[in-house]
Amino acid sequence: MAMLTAYDPFAATSAAFRALDQLAGRAGGLTARPLSGMPMDAYRVGDNFVAHFDLPGVDPGSIDLSVEGTTLTVTAERSVPQLENAEWAIAERPFGSYTRQLVLGRSLDTDRLEAHYHDGVLTVSIPVAEKARSRKITVTRADTPQAVEGRTVEGRTIEGESAERKSVES
Repeated sequence: MAMLTAYDPFAATSAAFRALDQLAGRAGGLTARPLSGMPMDAYRVGDNFVAHFDLPGVDPGSIDLSVEGTTLTVTAERSVPQLENAEWAIAERPFGSYTRQLVLGRSLDTDRLEAHYHDGVLTVSIPVAEKARSRKITVTRADTPQAVEGRTVEGRTIEGESAERKSVES
């Protein structure tokens, strides 16, 4: 069962910036531009789904996590340093707003999501829902075959007659 579907809507934009830099003869560019995505690792360990997002230099107060349906949205901002009397020679460190959305599997319990930010890494842990956890099902031995009667929500048997009507007509 899928725990995660990831999509980076800015992947094409990043590739376009790299192509422009190559055409202009710049290896990495001389000026910083807003970062278009945030690197992530994601895995399942035991009964938890864990994701780590690299957010170096981000003020923890600017990090926002929200869940709508099965979509987890992570946003953060890294501000441009405001230095008086500074003459910038090179500014390569990315700045600006970051956004990453993950489509989570329905088997995760997003009501119990936990998040921690330490040393530039945001760690999000989401427990697997109780109903989605693997469990052992005991099979009992029956000496005689058991009859199973199928019924619909309305109480009708598979043949279409209700069991009550059969007993009344008998």
